[in-house]
Amino acid sequence: QIQLVQSGGGLVQAGGSHILACVTSGPDAFHKVMGWYRQAPGKERELVAWITWSDENTFLDEDRFAISRDDAKGTVFLQMNELRPEDTAMYYCNAGRVRYGRRYFPEEYWGQGTQVTVSS
Repeated sequence: QIQLVQSGGGLVQAGGSHILACVTSGPDAFHKVMGWYRQAPGKERELVAWITWSDENTFLDEDRFAISRDDAKGTVFLQMNELRPEDTAMYYCNAGRVRYGRRYFPEEYWGQGTQVTVSS
């Protein structure tokens, strides 16, 4: 069983930076690829980034964001820079897999979600 616990949501001014964290637990966590999604009100959940534990292979949908991990702590981070009001969303981490080169497939392991609100 894999558990994901998120932290770091909050209110940020436009142009600012913010970091989200996702702590993983469970023996299978290190066999998964870790992804970050976000869901804005009235919109579908969308993939923002993913990272592998083994070779630091990464994907980023926003070049203002960065994804990283701390192996010793089993934690994945999403660093968000130059935030805009349109980045306002609930952010979720996920443990999934990558297939067909670089296509991410989420699995049933989700964090509880953290709200990031960017004020203009």
